[in-house]
Amino acid sequence: MVREQYVTTTQGSSAPRPLPDHVYKIGIYGWRKRCLYLFVLLLLIILVVNFALTIWILRVMWFNTEGMGHLQVHSDGVKLEEGESEFLFPVYAQEIHSREDSPLVVHSSENVSLNARNENGDVTGRISVGPEGALFQHSVETPQLRSELLKDLRLESPTRFLSIDAPKGVHIKALAGNIEVSSNMDVILQSSDGLLVLDAETVRMPSLPLSEGGVSGNTQNLYEVCVCPSGKLFLSKAEVISTCSENQEC
Repeated sequence: MVREQYVTTTQGSSAPRPLPDHVYKIGIYGWRKRCLYLFVLLLLIILVVNFALTIWILRVMWFNTEGMGHLQVHSDGVKLEEGESEFLFPVYAQEIHSREDSPLVVHSSENVSLNARNENGDVTGRISVGPEGALFQHSVETPQLRSELLKDLRLESPTRFLSIDAPKGVHIKALAGNIEVSSNMDVILQSSDGLLVLDAETVRMPSLPLSEGGVSGNTQNLYEVCVCPSGKLFLSKAEVISTCSENQEC
């Protein structure tokens, strides 16, 4: 507190005469001063807490000069040297590669879905892998398709058709077990340029229709397989010469 007093002297008197006392307070006093100190203290505490949290985040996330944790940021992308990474939100990348000496493994508690989009953002292809298998929305191009060891390989299209095409042929092989093809409608095996070869010790067609025509004196239960121009197959009683033309199954 500063007090400024102005005194004057009069003629014939050596004692000064004080003027009216005026007090001017310079600074912040009272509750305002206490609030200011409290605000400064609170600001200092917040700065210390933020600094401690920043140090903790840097240590937990393993930030370094090259990236974050095992992730290293390079000019051509992000590289995971070792360990595992977990992504909580969608990941967009042009290419994902594993190291040359290890496979690329993706784990998920539910399904794993991969979408392909065009320049307008529309989904042009989708693959979803879950407990029921792999579901493909559009066509799939692969040099080889096989199942896991001791498990069956099943190709199924519940609502549409299943088509397998290859410019140099399709090779289907079962090392142990059978190959079964079933359809609610037609099964078409077509070769545009070449032969359709069924190379097996025994070829069975148990459900071919039996023609009622043919030679009535055949008592040996021998039949021949007849082919109509439309491709239909049926059985006809065998004789010395073919009896397919005598039937009306076509």
